[in-house]
Amino acid sequence: MQTQKKIKQTDAIFAKLKVVNTAADETKTVLRVSWDAKTAVKIGDFVRGGQNRLARKGADHDFKPEAILNPFGILLPQWDDLNLYFTTSPVTSDFIVDMLERWWTKKQKRFPEVDTLVINQDNGPEIQSRRTQFLKRMVEFAWSHALLIRLAYYPPYHSKYNAIEHCWGVLENHWNGVLLESIPTALRFARTMTWHGKHPFVQLIDKIYHRGVKLTAAEMKELETQVQRLPGLEKWFVDIPPRVTLG
Repeated sequence: MQTQKKIKQTDAIFAKLKVVNTAADETKTVLRVSWDAKTAVKIGDFVRGGQNRLARKGADHDFKPEAILNPFGILLPQWDDLNLYFTTSPVTSDFIVDMLERWWTKKQKRFPEVDTLVINQDNGPEIQSRRTQFLKRMVEFAWSHALLIRLAYYPPYHSKYNAIEHCWGVLENHWNGVLLESIPTALRFARTMTWHGKHPFVQLIDKIYHRGVKLTAAEMKELETQVQRLPGLEKWFVDIPPRVTLG
């Protein structure tokens, strides 16, 4: 019975995603965004899959990496426009919304008519719709930029349908066989990959982020009054309207 209930819910989520995404792609004032983080990359002389393109041999055993690089991507599926942000800090809620701020500051002049962002994502721990700090920061973003934000989540084990996931496969294939012995080398290979014939924008973020930032229960209760959840699929579809200033 529980399995049938989950299957029914998954079907309902995908049906709604199709409606939301199609409507977004057909509306000039709506921009659909796909974002996600990739598995952390060890920086150092590690052997990777594929044929080594360098003369120097990589280490065939595990050792302490020079650094851990965490990639995060923001993709506009309709425009094949890919932005990759890398950090040695954890990819936290604050990091993700900060990257959204950077991205939108750069893109908003290109899309002056847009008043709504539809964001496709998985339900990872830092961006789930009940994550207090994430929701707080997204409300602040919506208010600051006078945008309607529509969070549209893919169900568990189905994030492969999120468009950004295919970009990670291309990046992985691009630097297979490469000794990513330094952060500059990793960034250089990220910049030279192509997604549907286009190179991504790539940036290293130096700011340090920390896990564990959260709101109190009372603060979250107040925050919930600022968002609108889809009845029956409250966890998966959340609208964050822009703040209305009364004259």
